[in-house]
Amino acid sequence: MSAHNDGLPGDAAGINLMLHALVDGELDAAAAMAVERRIAADPKLAAEHARIMALQGAVATLPKPQVSDSFSARIAAMAAVGNVEVLRPKAQPAQAKPARTRWSTRNFGSFDWRAMAASIMISAVLASGATQWAMQPGATDSFAAGVASGHQRSLLATSPVDVVSSDRHTVKPWLDVRLGLSPPAPDMAKDGFALIGGRVEVIGGRAVPALVYRHREHLITLVAEPQNAGAVTDPVDLSEGGFSLVQWSDGAFSYWAISDMERPELDDFVARFRAAV
Repeated sequence: MSAHNDGLPGDAAGINLMLHALVDGELDAAAAMAVERRIAADPKLAAEHARIMALQGAVATLPKPQVSDSFSARIAAMAAVGNVEVLRPKAQPAQAKPARTRWSTRNFGSFDWRAMAASIMISAVLASGATQWAMQPGATDSFAAGVASGHQRSLLATSPVDVVSSDRHTVKPWLDVRLGLSPPAPDMAKDGFALIGGRVEVIGGRAVPALVYRHREHLITLVAEPQNAGAVTDPVDLSEGGFSLVQWSDGAFSYWAISDMERPELDDFVARFRAAV
């Protein structure tokens, strides 16, 4: 029994299964409320919940495979001469469709979510749009590919951040100790963009700071590339491969904001961030 006395599991693996069940709508009302209370009280759980939601959104955008007419014709021709009997599904006796299970705090452990989680991770990797940037020439495109790869890796990781905190006075010193610098990390929770922590990214052989914000079910990675007396530039749209990516510079840092949000929402984040710093 959990120390919260809410009927939820007390171990990390158990509560992680409950997070997946919550996202997929498999919990009854009481269990869902209990999990949501845990999320509200625990920043680490909140970050994990946001990561799962972001993965679900990425998988939902995957294009459905299309079978060409020529391929269908080849299969039909092979079937006509009896060479693809193995491809024909054998008739199965009709079975009643099992009722959809509603999971509660009492039976959460009876469903194995590991296979589902693995399939989501594989699908997210296959949906990677980083190669869209990598195939383009130029240092800017190469850095953009690194930003995209880092963001996607963070969605597949146990946590999208190395330091979990909504307090910039915790995140900035953590980055400063490891990198010798840290970008501005304004608190924009009142605007709907909550800071959940930071991490170190390695792009092109360089370690650079990254902040992570949450906007509803979406995560935003903000990479800050240090500049030496760099030029000040306005935001530029570099969106590609299913992700929204915006880059700009304030002279001290070149910023790269990436998310699976729609561009207007990411533009709103960028505008609020620039105004706050």
